[in-house]
Amino acid sequence: VEARRKTAKLRHSCPSWGTAVPISMYSVSVPIFIQHLTALSNILDKAAAYAEQKKFDPSVLLSMRLYPDMYSMGRQVQEACRHPSRVCGMLAGVEGPTVGKDDSTIPELKALIAQVIGFLKGLKPSQIDGTEEKEIKVKGSGGERTYTGQGLLLNHSMRNFYFPCTSAYDLLRHAGLDLVKRDFIGTPYKP
Repeated sequence: VEARRKTAKLRHSCPSWGTAVPISMYSVSVPIFIQHLTALSNILDKAAAYAEQKKFDPSVLLSMRLYPDMYSMGRQVQEACRHPSRVCGMLAGVEGPTVGKDDSTIPELKALIAQVIGFLKGLKPSQIDGTEEKEIKVKGSGGERTYTGQGLLLNHSMRNFYFPCTSAYDLLRHAGLDLVKRDFIGTPYKP
């Protein structure tokens, strides 16, 4: 009861509670994507070192899955690259790097991450800010869907970015790599 009273008091004292607050579409996307992709690349370095130390083929790590119908660890990395490339390209009205679905090696995955990071670093805030209401049509297996820029970024792409980043991290932790939360989070990127 006391918590409800405090919340009601806060709502009363804060007139913007529950209303949309303008955001920088660039700030809530590009730096976050770069931060986590950089962390993912660093995790791949640790995976390569782990395989070398334990004397096994690193492709074993890249083919790992927790369940037969999920994407492999290598494909998780590709999916983590696909979403930033795609959504930032759509928001900015430019073509992002193409991301494959084939098996890759650790060096190939690191090169893909570097390519996507390079693309993201080349985008200017002016290309993405102001796209909140931009109408974007996305073709998928279920047909074509229409999103606003903000809806696509925050309600679709960010979720579909964090999921494979988390899955790749979890698969490698499950394989025995000495990873900690800081490895997943990485270092904030400041443009």
